Amino acid sequence: MGEKAIHLDQRTYSRGLSCVHCGLCLPACPTYVATGYEGDSPRGRIQLMLGLADGRIEATDTVRRHLDLCLDCRGCETACPSGVVYHELLEESRAQLDKTRPPQNRFIRWMFFHVLTKPFRLKMALLPPRILQKLGMYNFLVRKSGLVHALPAGMQKMESMLPPGKIWPRALPRRTPAKGGTRNVKLGQDEGTRRVIFFPGCVGSVFGEDLNRQAVELLSACGAEVIIPRGQTCCGAIHMHNGADGPAQKMARQNIDAMLPINGPKVDYMCSTIAGCGAMLREYDFVLREDKKYAWRAQEFVKRMRDISEVLLDLGLPAMKYRVEQTVTYHDACHLAHAQKVVAAPRRLLAQIPGLKIVPLPESDLCCGAAGTYNLTEPAMAAKLAQRKIANVRSTKASICVAGNIGCQMHLQANAGASIRFVHPVTLLHQAVFGPAPGAA
Repeated sequence: MGEKAIHLDQRTYSRGLSCVHCGLCLPACPTYVATGYEGDSPRGRIQLMLGLADGRIEATDTVRRHLDLCLDCRGCETACPSGVVYHELLEESRAQLDKTRPPQNRFIRWMFFHVLTKPFRLKMALLPPRILQKLGMYNFLVRKSGLVHALPAGMQKMESMLPPGKIWPRALPRRTPAKGGTRNVKLGQDEGTRRVIFFPGCVGSVFGEDLNRQAVELLSACGAEVIIPRGQTCCGAIHMHNGADGPAQKMARQNIDAMLPINGPKVDYMCSTIAGCGAMLREYDFVLREDKKYAWRAQEFVKRMRDISEVLLDLGLPAMKYRVEQTVTYHDACHLAHAQKVVAAPRRLLAQIPGLKIVPLPESDLCCGAAGTYNLTEPAMAAKLAQRKIANVRSTKASICVAGNIGCQMHLQANAGASIRFVHPVTLLHQAVFGPAPGAA
């Protein structure tokens, strides 16, 4: 037996021992579906990680490649009858492996940690292309000139997902008062004003400014006072998924202090429109499980964290005065369906929209390839999975695909072109309540 390649916490190691090798995870794993290799399946990767921890195998390039190719979509966790919490094993193994090799894609990794997670820096980085878009020169100078092809693959993917947008997105107000009455749907009783802490996200606050504003307006119309506290920071998901667990823990503490301070005012809900952020925020109890000062506060935090669809459903939507005559299909974002276990709420909300026809999507819960920053580090596999998803969407004949995560929307829109619109459920709900946005088709 050789020297251990990685050292895993015993609780994490036991996650792998729970696997009974039944194979029910195989059809739920996007990379196994794409390659057919056992090493690219959840049970295959579990054996690799246990072998590394036991010292039975070495961290060869081939072994690392199988683990790097995993999207961490957690579809296997939904399919697993033994309750294997696969992502904890994968993320800790990756963190350990990252300590034994030079960082891959150094520039992309730097962009992740120092630009994508810093909204002001991201706005500054986007300022030149936004100005060129405004002047109508962007496509000619960047895309048609071939300049984009000089960029590394990850940067090309990043550029391809750049949608039209405002030169400088405005920040949301710190406080939005309630403008409607809240009624407990289950009990049929008036609840009065509820207090909701809203998490706009890093990438979401820049690329999803309109979406977040729509979410806040809907929450307010449902009778909730919406607060965006000062001191909020990145949720830590990008760091956690890229082996930087220390900074992720620091961000978790900062967000708990900002969003749920000790002796602060009552908070009924905390929510986000971004599935990836929501999944990370709902796991702060795990992230800070060894922190004696914050562990109990993290548990209280997680009790209040919800997806925007769950909060809107609980509050009860105001009257929908406008019909939305569209045929749509619904894609389950992985970090919403598999990580947060939120499947029914978005569909129940969409079903309330007058005029909307919803058709089922084949393989709706199979990852589209976005997977946070995966589509930037593994653009080839991400594109392959996107085309599979888009083919399924086209088979429904729907003109709109709804997804509860801005990352899925941007990734799929970049691969599909203009033939299909990818929107968040909040966008259609807002249209039904407040009417079409000025200039909307």
